[in-house]
Amino acid sequence: MGPREVTKRPRRAAYVLPSLFTSGNIFLGFVAIVQAFEGAMAAGGGNLGQNSHFALAAKALGWSVFLDGLDGRIARMTNTTSDFGRELDSLADVITFGIAPAVLAFVWGVHFVLAPAEGNLQVHLRRAGYLVAFFYLLCGAVRLARFNVQTNPVPKNPGRPDHKYFVGMPIPAGAGFIAAVVFMDTSPVRSFAFSIVWLAIVAMVGLLMVSTWRYPSAKQINISKPRTPLIVLIVGGIAFLIWEWAQPFLLAAACAYVGSGIAIRFGGLIRRWRRSRSAAHLPERRVG
Repeated sequence: MGPREVTKRPRRAAYVLPSLFTSGNIFLGFVAIVQAFEGAMAAGGGNLGQNSHFALAAKALGWSVFLDGLDGRIARMTNTTSDFGRELDSLADVITFGIAPAVLAFVWGVHFVLAPAEGNLQVHLRRAGYLVAFFYLLCGAVRLARFNVQTNPVPKNPGRPDHKYFVGMPIPAGAGFIAAVVFMDTSPVRSFAFSIVWLAIVAMVGLLMVSTWRYPSAKQINISKPRTPLIVLIVGGIAFLIWEWAQPFLLAAACAYVGSGIAIRFGGLIRRWRRSRSAAHLPERRVG
């Protein structure tokens, strides 16, 4: 008889490690929700300046985005992926990246806005805020459900076959964008016009999550392979920028990622239009 191949299975304790990161993700989402309420109470008491509670809520969402990227990667590296872990991760995403940013977006951007004139404008704005915040949450839940049932989703504008992409913007990116905007200026919004723009942006983020547009994915980066010194310099430079200029750098990074899918989509449409136009201007060949 030939030698028997032995497949080493990870220990049972290894299955707990990804769930610990997911539990931390849920905890940070809970912290963000509670701090949003604390910030609303502080602003309601007359403190309409820089709000430390809103800042803490935004930081909690930022750290949760980081943990969300680790739990799945650790599960794949340790070969401990399971159906339970995937379901728990989806529930955590609904809480942390759906409910928490929706509450923060409404409390920070709508609740303390002053109407420009007497009337029911403020009441209508709050109703619109309820609608847009719920719309964002619903889009995030729909995206997570679609991600769970689809095996190999293909974006509407597929890219290179050797690269990995997200079909639609991932929900952690949407939550990170809202957190970055709030973290840039933690004082609650008072401008009626800016609040309308803010609601339009939040609605657009929700639509991008349920779209079929292509978004870059970091899953193709293998951290177990050796890297060149350039990668080390880039990571060190990013860490320095976050340390020194966290607010503008994180906002610029969030805006760049949200806009990347839009740029990729319209860039593909422009290239397709140019190819069709050049093909239409080619001279026809006569036969005979």
